[in-house]
Amino acid sequence: MSVLYLLVSSLCILALAYRYYAAFIAARVLMLDDRNVTPAVTCNDGKDYVPTNKWVVFGHHFAAIAGAGPLIGPTLAAQYGWGPGFFWILLGSVFAGCLHDMIILFASVRHQGQSLAVIAHKDVSRLTGITTAFVTLFIIIVALAGLAVAVANALFNNPWGVFIIAMTIPIAMIAGVYMFRIRPGAILSGTTFGVVAILAAVYFGGPIAESSFAGWFTFSKQQLSILLPLYGFCAAALPVWLLLAPRDYLSTYMKIAVIGGLAVGLFFVNPTVQMPFATRFIAGGGPIIPGPVWPYVFITIACGAISGFHALIGSGTTPKMLEREGQVRLIGYGAMLTEAFIGVMALLAAVTLVPNDYFAINSSAAAFAKLNMPVQNLPELCRLVGLDVAHRPGGAISLAVGMAYIFSHVGAGLQHTMKYWFQFVIMFEALFILTTIDAGTRVARYILQDILGNLYAPLKQTDWVPGVVLTSGAVSFAWGYILYTGDVSSIWPMFGVTNQTLAALALAIGTTIILRISPRKRYALITLVPCAFITVTTFAAGFMNIRLYLAQGMMLNTVLSVVIIVLVTVIIVENLRVWLALLKTEKPLGMNDEREHIYCPVVPAHAPDDLPLA
Repeated sequence: MSVLYLLVSSLCILALAYRYYAAFIAARVLMLDDRNVTPAVTCNDGKDYVPTNKWVVFGHHFAAIAGAGPLIGPTLAAQYGWGPGFFWILLGSVFAGCLHDMIILFASVRHQGQSLAVIAHKDVSRLTGITTAFVTLFIIIVALAGLAVAVANALFNNPWGVFIIAMTIPIAMIAGVYMFRIRPGAILSGTTFGVVAILAAVYFGGPIAESSFAGWFTFSKQQLSILLPLYGFCAAALPVWLLLAPRDYLSTYMKIAVIGGLAVGLFFVNPTVQMPFATRFIAGGGPIIPGPVWPYVFITIACGAISGFHALIGSGTTPKMLEREGQVRLIGYGAMLTEAFIGVMALLAAVTLVPNDYFAINSSAAAFAKLNMPVQNLPELCRLVGLDVAHRPGGAISLAVGMAYIFSHVGAGLQHTMKYWFQFVIMFEALFILTTIDAGTRVARYILQDILGNLYAPLKQTDWVPGVVLTSGAVSFAWGYILYTGDVSSIWPMFGVTNQTLAALALAIGTTIILRISPRKRYALITLVPCAFITVTTFAAGFMNIRLYLAQGMMLNTVLSVVIIVLVTVIIVENLRVWLALLKTEKPLGMNDEREHIYCPVVPAHAPDDLPLA
């Protein structure tokens, strides 16, 4: 079957969802209104709260949420065939993931850019707020380790890739100083410099990797497992305008351009889907993911369809940068739709590989030997990319091989460029992940400051340097320890369960918010239904993981999994109690009631009542 059928159908579904379903939620359910002044304006401190151009915010938000999940998850889920992953990405994103992101971002904007835990405290209960703070901190630490393991597997003994990634840091800082301090608002010239500089790094990375300087950029997995947390610490402690916003902005549009290029490449190359609709591993026993398609395909695709990690970004850095409330639809729903399309592209790139070669790349040597599958094109692919790609599990390498193959076959005579495309895609993947590590470590810092601030008040202050350094260091050390001591097989399943469990938690809080603000209680079904499905699915996968960890003697993973499941159960029960009370009320209770008192006094009294919603 041609990939064009899947490509075109997915584009149509996602476009219709944004045009109609997102507009319905914005106008009827959330009632977005630009007359409500955002916290970026009211709390502008020039550091964390900064009114920012909507396209820069879109770039930052998209880069922060689109980590390894939409690339790695669908690639690994191809083990089950192209069908399960494809349909879950589309249905899950439209009816669960995009809605999840939009509602949490809206709630945080209305709560002065505060965290998911504060929202839970104010709109559900004090117990829910405290429990949410702890469970999100645990989940984000596991998630960051899960994202970083893919980077470590892609960059070890790969000086070309490390050089490119290293160069993106000073490039982003120069662009940040230029766009925010030297020439504020100079988006076009700053973007041009950043994109050209990154492309130059890709080109010159080849000669560097073949020179005497290669040793400077050659690291083992263990060394990368130390360097990555150090980078996360620096990104969390520096001002948002210096590294986080410009790097995320630059990498976002490069990401979108690469995915757009992949779509064009698929159109011209028109490869055939090699993987069947469903493989023999759909009932379990696969070499990559040991469990059955349900529930494991829903936790393996940890971001492309729905991701609880997004709630941390939507209630972390993004609401502190939003200029207008009406932009919640573009940034909340629109960024997640873009991520869903990336998930589809990643899945299509993976399923165009010969299945035997796909399993050879994504399985360990011992696991692949048991399959009795002779490789077909793998030796030639290794020669073309200039790297031995066999038995590098994690999904990043197989995705890079698939995308590089498509790009290098767009035109005749381009096969010799495959090694450049391969390293470019490695950079593209690593940027996806590192930008999430940037924002994720920063959000975890905010959460830890809120928790410790109850013991020592100055720690709550985001501008108190000792507190910023202490909490940034603690968070970076925690996820770095899991990264250093674990691997893909132990970290990724736990990441998937904890990430999707957080999504269930956020959807439960979203249901409470809709019951509070909406004049029609039935609108709460739009979050309640996906909340119920995700809760049952992730709890089932969590219990399966616990049995696996106990059998392997992995006590840290076992304890973390049990604690997270218990805490989330408490949160959902508390939300259920509040739902039963809210269903007995007739008028809205919170955020959208008495709307004339919500508008900022600086808005003219004659402001029109029919301001656009998006």
